[in-house]
Amino acid sequence: MTALRDRFRGCLLGGATGDALGAGIEFMPLAEIRDRFGPAGVTGYVPAYRRTGAITDDTQMTLFTAEALIRARCLPGGSGQADVPALWRAYQRWRLTQSAGGDDAARERSHGKDGWLLTQEFLWQQRSPGTTCLSALSLGPPGSMTARVNDSKGCGGVMRVAPIGLVAADPFTLGCQAAALTHGHPAGYLAAGAFAVMVAELARGARLPDAAAAGITRLQAAEHGTEVTRALTKAVQAAGTEPPVPQTLARLGEGWVAEEALAIATYCALVATDFRSGVLLAVNHGGDSDSTGAICGNLLGTHLGARAIDIDLLTGLEGRDVIEQIADDLHGVFTGGRRPLEERYPPG
Repeated sequence: MTALRDRFRGCLLGGATGDALGAGIEFMPLAEIRDRFGPAGVTGYVPAYRRTGAITDDTQMTLFTAEALIRARCLPGGSGQADVPALWRAYQRWRLTQSAGGDDAARERSHGKDGWLLTQEFLWQQRSPGTTCLSALSLGPPGSMTARVNDSKGCGGVMRVAPIGLVAADPFTLGCQAAALTHGHPAGYLAAGAFAVMVAELARGARLPDAAAAGITRLQAAEHGTEVTRALTKAVQAAGTEPPVPQTLARLGEGWVAEEALAIATYCALVATDFRSGVLLAVNHGGDSDSTGAICGNLLGTHLGARAIDIDLLTGLEGRDVIEQIADDLHGVFTGGRRPLEERYPPG
């Protein structure tokens, strides 16, 4: 039986691994991927952002999500109502790393003064950050499901919420709230809520089909849930009838919008024979390869645990030690009864 701590690690490391596998081919059509890397496409990390194993904004924002959940626990009254404001502040810290990535003075001012995560050099690298996330965070105030900040349903809301599924009492609601901070279209935030539900079910030991069914059930009860319900249902049906080839993924979409990214990732997780086969299928297509790879990696990593992730993928992964530490801290604080270390996670 997979230990819960290994599922926490698997979720974050798996997502980062899928992200890094897709980073070098994110903007390539399938024909170019095959021309450059062979008929199977990428089979391991390829150069991206001047290195191999580089993570993107997907993993950066996921880590800031996890940090927010931990820091909310440091506030009076613990988490709960404090979570959404803490998430907004964490995403503002991420925005600082992107808008001031080349500003040494900004780094020096922030270094060590607003938490340990901001001291990590690889999080200050600009890795094609989503324009919707940046614009929503720059303009403010925070968006919500009732006060929508825009009409975007890009995948930038869903790709960052996996930690919510690991720890939230109501992962669907908090997942939606987290995504709605920057993405106002119902599909943009409802896909995030469904994804968080799926991660929560997998963390409890559910089978992948049952986790997908739980996400669909929550969507069916949600206002405006039809669009995401249809996409996720189509993915589940395809997993039972269609072969694991890029053409099947193309029928599910390209992954640039939230419901398509969730559908592609879910399909790939459902048909995977092991961790590597699933994430490689999820990145080798002509769409948003790093986001579909990240979401699939979150799902498979939570389901199988970190021990199932291939050692070559872990060895070459940028920021591995930091990702493992965040996962262990999240596990310790939410399941082990530990107080967050305030020198690492100051309140808020």
